Amino acid sequence: MHTKIMEGIAGASTNMKLLNTPFRVYKEAERRGDTAVMERAMGYVGDFADKAEGYQKKAEEGMKQEAKEAREKAKAEQENAVRKRREEREELEKRIAESRNEDTDTISISESGKAASNEKTDSVQTDADNGISVEETTDVVKTEPVIYTKNSKLSKPESGTNISVSA
Repeated sequence: MHTKIMEGIAGASTNMKLLNTPFRVYKEAERRGDTAVMERAMGYVGDFADKAEGYQKKAEEGMKQEAKEAREKAKAEQENAVRKRREEREELEKRIAESRNEDTDTISISESGKAASNEKTDSVQTDADNGISVEETTDVVKTEPVIYTKNSKLSKPESGTNISVSA
């Protein structure tokens, strides 16, 4: 809470409580018929009422000031959030650019591989029609094993080499 608001509320409350004393004196003087005391008491009541109103205005100014500060703070936070998002986006774009510039592996499928793939998909599609299982169709496409070197060059295995695995 802003200090002007606290000061305004406390001052208005105090002056409203102090206003009760001269008003009580006014009522007693009215019963007695003493007009001079009545006028003096009403002067005090008016003074306290004016002071209470002044403190009320002070509290309203404080509330306006606090609202303005809250708007400015919210705007600053929003600008910081936008700036942060912009920095994150730039960093992400930088990472994407770096990943594009790095050496990447590419895969190219040879014509024989495409043909083998087409044959495989054709046999799988006819599977539903002729009752042949998928396991049987995989045996249709026979390819020799291929080994790649570190430099992505194709290396054919030696024809006389037999590989056996025992478990």
